Amino acid sequence: MKQQKTNKSHSIGEFGERYAARYLRLRGYTVLERNYRAGHHEIDIIAANLTTIAFVEVKTRSYSPEEIELLPPPGTAVKADKQRFTRLAARQYLFEKRVKKKPRMDVIEIWVKASDIGKRPHVLKLRHMKGAY
Repeated sequence: MKQQKTNKSHSIGEFGERYAARYLRLRGYTVLERNYRAGHHEIDIIAANLTTIAFVEVKTRSYSPEEIELLPPPGTAVKADKQRFTRLAARQYLFEKRVKKKPRMDVIEIWVKASDIGKRPHVLKLRHMKGAY
């Protein structure tokens, strides 16, 4: 049973990352990387527009509509350690690619409706926090 929860959680996370990448593209960003790894550290999405390169952490959580206002938002899972690790990975990326655009650390929170396993999640809410940390 625990394996089932992990698979569902993993698929909701993958759905959220795909949804966030599409959201960014529709707003004029070019998605440069998904799931970029620098050692043990990972950045969900690296996207750029004309002036900025955004290192984006995506947090997707399953909620019932009633829980949205009661439970902590998904972005609260981006704790100090995660912020430090993504900054390290971002520095590595900027060094490797010799990027000249202004870097920014973003968080995209996605609330999806709790649903049955195997069904496509329904997005209830999305919040893009530019320069979140």
